[in-house]
Amino acid sequence: MTDAAEIRRQIVLACRVLYGNGHDDYVWGHPSVRDPDGRGIWMKGSGLGFEEVEPENVLLVGWDGEVLDGEGPRHVEWPIHSEVMLARPDVGSVVHSHPPHSIALGAAGCELQPVSHAGTLFVPPKVPHYTRTADLIVTRDMGIDVAKGLGDARALLLVNHGIVAVGADLPQAICAAVLLEKAAHQQLLVEGFGGAKRWSDDEEALAKRGNVWSPKHLQSLWDYLVRRLDA
Repeated sequence: MTDAAEIRRQIVLACRVLYGNGHDDYVWGHPSVRDPDGRGIWMKGSGLGFEEVEPENVLLVGWDGEVLDGEGPRHVEWPIHSEVMLARPDVGSVVHSHPPHSIALGAAGCELQPVSHAGTLFVPPKVPHYTRTADLIVTRDMGIDVAKGLGDARALLLVNHGIVAVGADLPQAICAAVLLEKAAHQQLLVEGFGGAKRWSDDEEALAKRGNVWSPKHLQSLWDYLVRRLDA
């Protein structure tokens, strides 16, 4: 059975973590969690900033967009979450947000390079760029197209729009979103020094991913990010 109170609490924490790690964009952006009973997705309601969300603002949205539990409006971009989860049984959580350095990287047409630990969580393979539209993803067909663009990757750059990051659970998806923005920021800092002269090749990057970003380490990062909320 669904523990709705715990899911709501976790999404509130996720929103606070995103707010504190460079993902705030006024009232836009949203994390979601797959409903354990298969009814749809739990996500924050619209009209609120990440720092404002409380448990009563978290909604259960069905696969067709109907609000099944909770009060208040849902985000119009719910199809990003629903269609990615329908296409990816391995995904238990999705984040869509508008972090500035990731947006800048995509708009510049740059490929994310593993110039840091953070980058090796994603590369290889290349982080896909979605360029079909920079507009809002408001229909199921558009959501399906985004899910196809994401493929099996951990993250997607919605060029001139934002990001999609996924994980097996909420902590993994939030960590992916946070680390993608960190990796983009670090790469853009490198550009100020004339561009990267060295980055990890695929073999080294994959080795680092196993050493640095195992599920255990991602859980530790999530725990730290949550603890830092109280600091």
